[in-house]
Amino acid sequence: MEIIKVENLTKNFVTYEKEPGLKGILKSFLNAKKIIKSAVSNVSFSVSEGDIIGYIGPNGAGKSTTIKVLTGILTPTSGNVLVDGVVPFKKRMVNAQKIGVVFGQRTQLWWDLPLNESFTVLKEIYQIKDEEFMERMEYFNRIFGMKDFLKQPVRQLSLGQRMKADIAASFLHNPKIVFLDEPTIGLDVVAKENIRKTIKELNQKYHTTVILTTHDLSDIEELCNRILMIDKGKIIYDG
Repeated sequence: MEIIKVENLTKNFVTYEKEPGLKGILKSFLNAKKIIKSAVSNVSFSVSEGDIIGYIGPNGAGKSTTIKVLTGILTPTSGNVLVDGVVPFKKRMVNAQKIGVVFGQRTQLWWDLPLNESFTVLKEIYQIKDEEFMERMEYFNRIFGMKDFLKQPVRQLSLGQRMKADIAASFLHNPKIVFLDEPTIGLDVVAKENIRKTIKELNQKYHTTVILTTHDLSDIEELCNRILMIDKGKIIYDG
């Protein structure tokens, strides 16, 4: 069963080029040169429920732009996108209830709150039942050893601890789809292995669909049953 369907997705960004100096500034006010950059160009693919897909390519290839369209953060310039039957940018709240997201270089947790309070806030946002919340927290505490740092403010966590907490937060409400944008960036070998093992376990336990972007080929080898390769905004390999 297809849970994600992307047809001819294109996302363009407009920038304005100005010449150097005061003359260039004045000229840009009157007649700035418009530059249209296509971050994603005519991309089509579908994802089946329960798959772990590796979405790979060089920096600037269009990976994060695609993820942001699928999560409803960005509106596509053209093309059609369906995520579990929903157009993400038209029904952002409905889409947000069905997905989890980890951006490796940003946290979704509250910086000054203790970690356990961040999870309590997420429990209320996603309206998770008490028994389900306790069961999942117990599971994440067991596999990530989070009891040691649950009462620390998020800003005091190490990178490895924060990534574990972010992954736990993204799976907390048992979403149908989780987008992981470089979830192992900057982590040591042991932390990477623990996170890979956890993603695999959660996929098998909850049949969660996972879209993974990474530059670490070990992530791809250990987790993914299929890869999509993108370069200069176009899919160049799917298999």
